[in-house]
Amino acid sequence: YLTKDKVEEGNWDRKEMTGIERVVCLDAAKGEQVWKHEYPVKYAISYPNGPRCTPLVHGGKVYTLGAEGNIFCLDAAKGSIVWQKELKKEYKNGSPLWGYAAHPLIDGDKFITLAGGDGTHIVALNKNTGAEIWKAESSNGADAVGYCPPTIVTIEGVRQIVLLKPKSFTGIDPETGKRLWSQPYEADNGSIIMTPIVVGNHVFGGGWRNRNLLVKLSATDGKLTSETVWRDKKGFGVSPVNVQPIEIEKTIYGFDQNGKLYAVELPSGKRLWEEEKVIGFSSDSATAFIVKNGDRQVFFTERGDLVFGKLSPKGYEEISRANILKPAHKVSGRSVVWSMPAFADKKVFARNDEEIVCVDLAK
Repeated sequence: YLTKDKVEEGNWDRKEMTGIERVVCLDAAKGEQVWKHEYPVKYAISYPNGPRCTPLVHGGKVYTLGAEGNIFCLDAAKGSIVWQKELKKEYKNGSPLWGYAAHPLIDGDKFITLAGGDGTHIVALNKNTGAEIWKAESSNGADAVGYCPPTIVTIEGVRQIVLLKPKSFTGIDPETGKRLWSQPYEADNGSIIMTPIVVGNHVFGGGWRNRNLLVKLSATDGKLTSETVWRDKKGFGVSPVNVQPIEIEKTIYGFDQNGKLYAVELPSGKRLWEEEKVIGFSSDSATAFIVKNGDRQVFFTERGDLVFGKLSPKGYEEISRANILKPAHKVSGRSVVWSMPAFADKKVFARNDEEIVCVDLAK
């Protein structure tokens, strides 16, 4: 929702624009508005068209992170503000090129999010007050922040936050922020988006320009050591851009930067097969979101198709397909819908830049 003339599609020069970000609560059954919270934002990012992060709902509150680093904790029933924070102002770091896009998480009393800055790459705030609990790591410069959500996993018996940063792959203690291990990583253009995938004691991550990395962790007396198994190996692994791969029984399924769906065996990194049928074509950054659903998977493509299919190391099998939403935004010259749908009560909720739809999946 922009209030000035629209800038060019990519806005690579980061020209400033004024817009409004909105958090809207709808009745799930009727689609009627329950409440709305909105606030003005000065955008100086590429594709300056609103928030990138899904709201986080927890304990009767809704937590949101806007594209320019505005955090709001809202009362879920009323939409009133409980607390708020501006990450750029608080931690004196610029927003990444594509805005703040790493989803925060709740861990106990902690609200954990990427902030950026010297010693404040990641911060833990009190989820009820917004007060800082700890801060850790550094990402000096806006494009050193990245877009990878902090993820809590347990590997070799050690509970940790795994951070995939533009300059490193790192594990830290979620209680203190203390570094547990780290391996170098070199993201192209600061573009690292996917949530790391854990298979046994291996952690996988990858991103734009054919970057990917597999790290093996070992523990002795509770102390972790790490080693790189393979890195940026041509023709191996998968390099996602803006859609999350999934793992099933030591096989990763994900869309590469070329728009093709790959099945990748771990820990070898060998590609078992490639496929273009889900989206219907392959192109740079072509996207389909993948959601596990029992012994099958649900795909939502950038063309607005909802697809049910099955993935296995032998290949992809399509079950059904229906178009539920029209693309309403242009990226790289093609119309796309790049918004992850939500599933609840045997329904799917999906939105583009103009509307939100609810589709019954029970029949």
